[in-house]
Amino acid sequence: MNADPDGKLVSALVRGVSILRCFSNKTQELSAKELMDLTGLPKPTLFRLTETLCELGLLRYSERLSKYVPGLGLLSLSSPVLTRLALRQLARPQMQTLADLTEGQVQLAVGFRRELCLVEQANSLGNPIFRPEVGVRTSLSRTASGRAYLLGMPEEEREAYLRDLRAADPQRADWLGHRLDDARHDLAENGFCRSHGDLHRELESIAVAMSKPQDGELWVFAVTLPVYSPLCGKLETEVGPRLRTLVRSVESVLGASGLS
Repeated sequence: MNADPDGKLVSALVRGVSILRCFSNKTQELSAKELMDLTGLPKPTLFRLTETLCELGLLRYSERLSKYVPGLGLLSLSSPVLTRLALRQLARPQMQTLADLTEGQVQLAVGFRRELCLVEQANSLGNPIFRPEVGVRTSLSRTASGRAYLLGMPEEEREAYLRDLRAADPQRADWLGHRLDDARHDLAENGFCRSHGDLHRELESIAVAMSKPQDGELWVFAVTLPVYSPLCGKLETEVGPRLRTLVRSVESVLGASGLS
């Protein structure tokens, strides 16, 4: 739960959202006890909130599992968000072309504040790479997309994120600081950030952020290849230039269409 030093947030709403945030693509069902442990909410409060969320269709209690699962109402809430992101439709054909050329995966993630989420992906035919679902959060520290996003942030926001991380986990903050130094060097030399296989050792990714935010949101494109791909040895000469061209092309279309 985010700190609220100014007392501007509605506590009941914050607590309800904190329950929904406990679920992810890897954690799809949770008991009341697990939710209490994750949120720190007392039992009476938790049950009041889960009952309300169930009534709204945002949560559902599965009698078969004796656990809570995300409700279908969440889908209707996410639909307007995806519809609003017109850039997905503009970028999709070029993303598919690049995925086919590299026989890999091309992803588009959008970030706001300290959240970076996958909103579109294209895969080549027979691509063996793991395919995350649209809407999944992207790690800011362990992925090429996350580092490209962090370096695209205003400096004061990035430094605030690193300060908070250092207070919570100094070792991880130091490690990320070194990785960001590597990412700055890669950006200067090659125009992209690398994953270094930090999240998935069997995959290599490079990422390029758009040069400026769109309506306050920063967009990041990435190419992911299996480590055995011959193109992993040609990131600087072939894959990187193609990815940069894709990003500049999308920016050009956005400018011409007035969507930026």
